[in-house]
Amino acid sequence: MIPLFVECTGKQVVVFGGGEVAARKAGYFAKEAEVLMVSRTFSPASRALPVQIQTLDTRAATDAELDLIIAPAFLVIGALSDRAENDRIGALCREHGVLFNSADGMPGDVVIPAMTMGAHYTIAISTASESPAVSRFLRQEIERKYPALDAMIVLQHRLRETLREKKTTPAERRRILSAVLRDKLVWTLLPVSQERAWERVCERYLV
Repeated sequence: MIPLFVECTGKQVVVFGGGEVAARKAGYFAKEAEVLMVSRTFSPASRALPVQIQTLDTRAATDAELDLIIAPAFLVIGALSDRAENDRIGALCREHGVLFNSADGMPGDVVIPAMTMGAHYTIAISTASESPAVSRFLRQEIERKYPALDAMIVLQHRLRETLREKKTTPAERRRILSAVLRDKLVWTLLPVSQERAWERVCERYLV
């Protein structure tokens, strides 16, 4: 598999399932895509999401009925408690050329990663479904160790533009930018004051 960032605004994502797993999957897309949850029952977490819901027992539905839901979708997620039903939905998605992710059952062609993001970055982590715990651990470690990551990205952009104005060579820019990233004092100052962190950079690296 090749990791990609995909624009989902305006696209329909269908989640089959109404439990806690389905709610997590739907919540992942709810801020950007048009999400429809389809299930016989829905947990309070599912009903609290800003998504559409459709009550349907997939086991009693015909393939033709499911086709009407699947065909218009950009992505379908099988998060039902019945593995056979997830596999059935995945097979229908393949017939329609619709991307499919399976929470339980035969693997689909999309993996939903653990994700952490800020105003200036998005980091996605996947173990190809072999260990969701490892993906979650790495995400939590990034968030714990780099709470000022957004601020560092802003500082790096400011520094790079300043270095360009100073007519530095590409090699010089790479060396200075990398040195700032390894500067523990800069990381310490960023959550306190971005201007103090910038002063440190100017005094140490721009003289």
